[in-house]
Amino acid sequence: MALPMARRAVFCRLKSGNRGLGSSGPRAARIQIAEPRVFSGIQPTGAPHLGNYLGALQSWVQLQNGYSSVLYSIVDLHSITVPQDPETLRQSILNMTACLLACGINPDRSCIFQQSQVAEHAELGWILNCLTSMPRLMHLPQWKIKSQKNEGSVGLFTYPVLQAADILLYKSTHVPVGDDQVQHLELTQDTARKFNNTYGDFFPIPVALMGTSKKIRSLRDPSVKMSKSDPQKLATVHLTDTPEDIVLKFRKAVTDFTSEVTYDPVLRPGVSNLVSIHSAMTGLGTEDIVRQSRGIETAQYKLLVAEMVVEKLTPIREEFQRLQGDVGYLKNVLNSGAQQARELASSVYDDVCKMVGFR
Repeated sequence: MALPMARRAVFCRLKSGNRGLGSSGPRAARIQIAEPRVFSGIQPTGAPHLGNYLGALQSWVQLQNGYSSVLYSIVDLHSITVPQDPETLRQSILNMTACLLACGINPDRSCIFQQSQVAEHAELGWILNCLTSMPRLMHLPQWKIKSQKNEGSVGLFTYPVLQAADILLYKSTHVPVGDDQVQHLELTQDTARKFNNTYGDFFPIPVALMGTSKKIRSLRDPSVKMSKSDPQKLATVHLTDTPEDIVLKFRKAVTDFTSEVTYDPVLRPGVSNLVSIHSAMTGLGTEDIVRQSRGIETAQYKLLVAEMVVEKLTPIREEFQRLQGDVGYLKNVLNSGAQQARELASSVYDDVCKMVGFR
């Protein structure tokens, strides 16, 4: 069977000795021929927003068509690093499953599963904790930022190690990441090297699949990225928003007093954010968009972009609502995904336990 084009290219790089998947030399050969495998996770906290979709979920759909082994985890263990209402969390897990499916993630092509249903995530996380120094974790910006808002739990401090376990548990070779996640992937790479140096070559060194879309900013404050937790209701476009809500949010989007559409993220961040959204929605470059938008005033341009977003998100919202009513199907998807994930994880973790000396 012919490999899909994207996977064929990766496979060829692996055979030729892609340095990103391990150091050179005969000891690394066993790592370099690992099957190309993609892993990523998303927290079940609130409905995904437009930035999540354009920055991650849209590419997730494409990746499942380019790789034969793709795992997407709803990382509920990570979600409890901050307080969660149990009933809300249970529903959020199902809602996130429905949202992934509505966006186009196909359970026949991707393994969709709930992280906590595969015990090896936490077990491998403990082993990797014992290989990770506290100063290494203290340097990560997320700990510095989040710990300032509350006392900061041990779970919050060590969750980057659990992220490393999530990835390495499946011997993942590729991880889609945004700019703000690069340091966490670097920790995963360092952790894999530390394990390999301590116990022998085992884990491939996963490489980043960097997204091409520009970061989507808040519609009310373009100096910060769009966020689920933004207290300003008009700042974030959720995938579950109605067309009326979307149009209102774009109409109220912060721009400036210049009516012309240009792209200058430093001097005109608000208008540039609209252009970035337009670019991510259509695949057009920012220069092409600016050229095509000559003669259009900013107020008109806001509505033009809003209409594009409505057209893109309406079928997703409608499918999400349909899937919400089929709880049995959503649970079946998660149960099936967890079974697939366990089969992969148990074999890897068994080998880890033998290498560490547990068995």
